[in-house]
Amino acid sequence: MKTLTTKLLTTVGLGTALLLGGCEMPPPESSQWGYRGTGMEGLYDPDRLQDVADNNVVPDAIPAVPAVGPKASDIYKNVQVLGDLSVGEFTRLMVAVTQWVSPEEGCNYCHVAGEGFEADTLYTKKVARVMIQMTQNANENWDQHVGGAGVTCYTCHRGKNVPEYVWNINPGHKVASGMKNQMQNVSSVAAGLSSLPVDPFTPYLLDDRNGRHAGTTALRDGGGVSMKESEWGYSLMMHFSDSLGVNCTYCHNSRAFFSWDESAPTRVRAWHGIRMVREMNNEYVEPTTDWLPPHRLGALGDAQKVNCETCHQGAYKPLLGANMIKDYPNLARLAAAEPEADLNEGMDMPESQGDVSADMTTGGDQ
Repeated sequence: MKTLTTKLLTTVGLGTALLLGGCEMPPPESSQWGYRGTGMEGLYDPDRLQDVADNNVVPDAIPAVPAVGPKASDIYKNVQVLGDLSVGEFTRLMVAVTQWVSPEEGCNYCHVAGEGFEADTLYTKKVARVMIQMTQNANENWDQHVGGAGVTCYTCHRGKNVPEYVWNINPGHKVASGMKNQMQNVSSVAAGLSSLPVDPFTPYLLDDRNGRHAGTTALRDGGGVSMKESEWGYSLMMHFSDSLGVNCTYCHNSRAFFSWDESAPTRVRAWHGIRMVREMNNEYVEPTTDWLPPHRLGALGDAQKVNCETCHQGAYKPLLGANMIKDYPNLARLAAAEPEADLNEGMDMPESQGDVSADMTTGGDQ
């Protein structure tokens, strides 16, 4: 009897240890994001916060040089971007880009030794041009999302040739013969390891699917989407949460998820972020597809695209909000004057919601 009791207690003890082993220690810290009493707060594990801090260290800036002397386009051949910089500024920025994107390969990642810097032999050089323009466009025309901190190549690349977090169109998982692939009900990293739809990026960050899930009337008024289709939106929200290391109440008041009036300002910033990323993928990334070698393409032959995690990488702000353009102001503006951006382009709403403010009032897209 004593032996049986001992074994039982041992089993219970081991079970308890295993159960508690799944708990997060030390106790989490909380941050209040909204009005008191609304439950708009975030919980953080101090250990994970330290990991985030360690993974978001900004490298020291290369000392600035005077903006004097001849322009780069007057000295070097085939300078299609950044040609308005002085030779000194241009060289400094090229050294910085090399450190951010190809610290091991150096200049030869984009240039072939012996051919001269003007040669466009490597696809990486042509892609780099477009990515520089994409960075400048984000800083100049999407202040509603990147704010005053801005972005540089390092924001996404972090010393890697290709950013660690990119995505391709998901062709779907294998299913039994004769069955339709519903693109869900399998564990998906993109959907936060849930069984929600496995590719929330294509409909929202490449296409312009309406993400409004909640109607404004008791009965469906035709302005929203079906419950089934709304699962794609929930999948995207899971991606947001994982990418920023936050929960739903970082943007939403859980009393009324649909209400813009009761949401945090971060929801407005996210609204613009969706459209910024969509523009990046369509106007900058996709056009480079024909230049890319097979190993840089997805299963369906598409280029590797960006999403929230590409920049944020688990932090509520990329690189914890570090000001990335104060040391590299040349990446904060496009070299040539561009037509004024139409903020409604690619952001079409139902006719009854003709502008952004109306969309936010009625509980529109995300």
